[in-house]
Amino acid sequence: MALSQESRGEYKHMMKRFSHKCKLCRASGEKLVLKADRCTTKCPIDKKGAIPPGQHGIKRRRKISDYGIRLKEKQKLKKIFYLTEKQMKSYFSDAKKIQGATGETMLQGIETRLDNLVFRLGFAPSRRLSKQLIGHKHIMIDGKVVNIPSYHVKPGQIINLSDKAVKIPLIKKTLENKEFKIPSWLERKAAVGKLVCVPKRADMDLNINEQLIVEHYSK
Repeated sequence: MALSQESRGEYKHMMKRFSHKCKLCRASGEKLVLKADRCTTKCPIDKKGAIPPGQHGIKRRRKISDYGIRLKEKQKLKKIFYLTEKQMKSYFSDAKKIQGATGETMLQGIETRLDNLVFRLGFAPSRRLSKQLIGHKHIMIDGKVVNIPSYHVKPGQIINLSDKAVKIPLIKKTLENKEFKIPSWLERKAAVGKLVCVPKRADMDLNINEQLIVEHYSK
């Protein structure tokens, strides 16, 4: 069945968004899991390797400077969590004021964002979609609706999906995914979750060298 002109436009726009996220992964040189389960089924990196985007691909590779290495690591963290530069600087600045390892403290602040916890609890298949759930007022904390993705969740607080969200086919499928692993610092039963404690660095499933990011912002 042929698609209408409007449907063709929507399809092209959707594929452009997916392609853009693939370019972000290829530019980083590794899979960042920005497209939920599509990353496990149709990832270009799995098929062709981490070839940089662009017409010349691997031919454009050159030795990266120390500054470039630190910048690349910072950009990778931004892409994974969909953070702005202003937000990144804010997390770094706040972490510097707290006693302890600045890099670990910075990551703890990012990991305890509401949008990340919605994803980590398996309420949404990606952090991008978790932001949408929060923006559409489908997430509650201790019984109250919170529509701020950057909301800092504290240990002991209860996070749950709205009754309407549970009925959304994609969300329902995500909740029923038995292969999804919930971190040890979180608890979940059905559509209700809780932040048990602030995670230690060893408990964070992140392929990030936070010290490089600290060095980048310290220059």
